[in-house]
Amino acid sequence: NIASYLLYGLFEKRLFLLEEAEGGFDQFTRSYRTFGVNRMADNRLVLREWAPAAEALFLTGDFNGWDNFSHPYEKKEFGKWELCLPPKHDKSPAIEHNTKLKVVVHTKKGERLYRISPWAKYAIQTEKQVIYDWVHWDPPQPYLHIHPRPKKPQSLRIYESHVGIASPDPKVASYTNFTTNVLPRIKDLGYNCIQLMAVMEHAYYASFGYQVTSFFAASSRYGTPEELKQLIDTAHSLDIVVLLDVVHSHASQNTEDGLNSFDGSDSCFFHSPPRGEHALWGSRLFNYSSWEVLRFLLSNLRWWMEEYRFDGFRFDGVTSMMYHHHGIGSMFSGDYSEYFGLQVDEDSLVYLMTANHVLHTLYPDCITIAEDVSGMPAVCRSVAEGGLGFDYRLAMAIPDKWIQILKELADEAWDMGNIVYTLTNRRYGENCIAYAESHDQFVVGDKSLAFWLMDKEMYTNMSSLIPMTPVIDRGIQLHKMIRLLTHALGGEGYLNFMGNEFGHPEWLDFPRKGNNESYHYARRQYNLLDTDHLRYRQLYDFDRDMNRTEDKYGWLAAPPAFVSAKHEGDKVIVFERGNVLFLLNFHPTRSQTNYRVAVASPGKYTIKLDSDEVQYGGHGRLDHNTEFFTEPQPFNERDNSMLVPLVGVSQL
Repeated sequence: NIASYLLYGLFEKRLFLLEEAEGGFDQFTRSYRTFGVNRMADNRLVLREWAPAAEALFLTGDFNGWDNFSHPYEKKEFGKWELCLPPKHDKSPAIEHNTKLKVVVHTKKGERLYRISPWAKYAIQTEKQVIYDWVHWDPPQPYLHIHPRPKKPQSLRIYESHVGIASPDPKVASYTNFTTNVLPRIKDLGYNCIQLMAVMEHAYYASFGYQVTSFFAASSRYGTPEELKQLIDTAHSLDIVVLLDVVHSHASQNTEDGLNSFDGSDSCFFHSPPRGEHALWGSRLFNYSSWEVLRFLLSNLRWWMEEYRFDGFRFDGVTSMMYHHHGIGSMFSGDYSEYFGLQVDEDSLVYLMTANHVLHTLYPDCITIAEDVSGMPAVCRSVAEGGLGFDYRLAMAIPDKWIQILKELADEAWDMGNIVYTLTNRRYGENCIAYAESHDQFVVGDKSLAFWLMDKEMYTNMSSLIPMTPVIDRGIQLHKMIRLLTHALGGEGYLNFMGNEFGHPEWLDFPRKGNNESYHYARRQYNLLDTDHLRYRQLYDFDRDMNRTEDKYGWLAAPPAFVSAKHEGDKVIVFERGNVLFLLNFHPTRSQTNYRVAVASPGKYTIKLDSDEVQYGGHGRLDHNTEFFTEPQPFNERDNSMLVPLVGVSQL
């Protein structure tokens, strides 16, 4: 349409300017080599900052005894400042690895401000200290990646992860713990992609990583940058790709250890208020029309791809970026007037198009995912077609639907047609990531699906050494079926938040004043899987075999499913996808025997995955030695053409 045509014109103009002014986007997006602190081949240090509103800049730190005036920056054009430090007499750099630094900003108002460089590669928080310190990271023996990046998976199965909570211990877990103890589980479960949250440095742990203070720094609370590199390299050795949950939609309002008011002004990297403030998040909003902001953000993406060898990004808060109203108070009915008009932020859209163009041009196997609840058309179409260029968007209506059903409806009131509609309601040709629940669904104040299903009985009745109670029985069976249906019908990729695959028994709440800084709910109890008689293991095994079955048959990479039945009375859903037939019985009280369903192809059918198997916490009521045959039928008789060839089943 004309809106996409005009938008593409703005994008082309941006690319042309990059070629003219910067010599192309390849050099422009490597600006982390010229901004911040960079060591040259002769050990000379060159420091560069962009602080257009500053009156003067100085560098202070351990290296000069915290002298505020001994090392001034020289003012350059376009608001840039530069400082060159020759090597010491022994030819070593003037600033050693692990040295604390500060930029001293003098404002036109006569203020003296102490700041962390926006390009800082490492920041730490010492014990009982509120403000983060900038630490110069330049190890003499940096980690060298050994393993090549895996190829982009055809079927994307994502394990959404937070390093800090990836341990049963009540503390902040480490990159090394994740590498040693969690990566093998992810591989065993059949996930081929990890989405790492809360890696970009954030001063407030309870923000879940979404209030970023240092965009180029890997969070020090989990360990060193080298340990994160080892984590990613080890994942690559297991043929697992790693995505970064990147936050370019907003930034923390912190000043001393964030981007906010870096040069003493109320803008710099952001729009001036009120446009530059998010009313609900209490954070600052980037000025995507600014040349130097474009340099900063695009170079940030390139940094994580080059330095740490991430394989792509899940872009947080894309809905907030795309609209001036940031999605606040908007229901998004699907009317096209909601997506094309003055409420759309063209600067943001051009930035997203440019980011995807750069990433997919330089890294053909790069994966980008948009967190967009609005459903804007063409978010997942190529930039050349006038789209934003993302590979996938999150199907955010699906988890909301499951939570709504479990909160509001009795089992007999489940609407098969409405469930199928929600799972299949996506634009053809725009790939979606389906998920029954992510981290969003069970932060403090809400529950995981397992908790909605089984609640307090998860603490007392999950042992297979005692008879299964009706609550646990229902919860375990529906937990499996909800996941299988979402996995197979809901999208072209699948996502699970760590621990949810085995029905993690508690919600998520980070240490904060309101809970006396407790880590009790900021951990994942993988130790529950090591006790064989607990039924958490049965849910884990089903999730593993569901992924392995998909890996064999590839339904996520197949065209959308054909749904042949959504029977309200029987509570049965039947569909075919990727040459696999799925049949699910959601009836709360009635098993379906001698049930006949339609199939597209006659022949022999065998059961490949049965959620009612005893090893998955089921009742084992199906004879897996049975083979089902079908014969060609006239079209008008196809509704009764075969007898129960099941891949996913709850009850028979």
